[in-house]
Amino acid sequence: MKVIALHQEEKDLIRLAVDNNRHAQHRIYTTYSPKMLSVCRQYIKDLQQAEDIMITAFMKVFTKLKDFEHKGSFEGWIRRVMVNECISYLRVNKKMNFLEDEYYTEGTVNDVEWQLSVEEIQCLIDNLPEGYKMVFNLYIIEGYKHHEIAQMLGINEGTSKSQLSHARKMLQEQINKLKSYSNGTE
Repeated sequence: MKVIALHQEEKDLIRLAVDNNRHAQHRIYTTYSPKMLSVCRQYIKDLQQAEDIMITAFMKVFTKLKDFEHKGSFEGWIRRVMVNECISYLRVNKKMNFLEDEYYTEGTVNDVEWQLSVEEIQCLIDNLPEGYKMVFNLYIIEGYKHHEIAQMLGINEGTSKSQLSHARKMLQEQINKLKSYSNGTE
């Protein structure tokens, strides 16, 4: 019965937040902000800028909270608001460039024989061009399909596939360079 109680508690918290109860809004913010900052950080390289975007997105969460229909997870709904805010920021600041390239390959990434830390992986992803990084995050991290990504970003599906293919290739090249460097062969 604990799960039902927690679900009801979340519903009550949302209802209070809709009524502009600052304590409820603060609880929602403190509960979800660490994860949501991580989501924003996947798209925005600068930590301070990612935090600003997260705060702006939380303002949208609170203003649109009455529209949440309790279909699916609340965290997933907040996450979608965060991703959309990151996309809007990058679009407004013209930081997304997509090559209208219909060429892509369904290649596989070689197994990494040694472990990379989360920080190292994030650094590799940060080094991708913004268009590659955006599609990579939406597809690999968020689990969107190419037709959904194309619609969200205003590109064609082939461009989304191509961007992902280029991102994977670029990441594989970066990993190979790291491996060569750590093995002393470069």
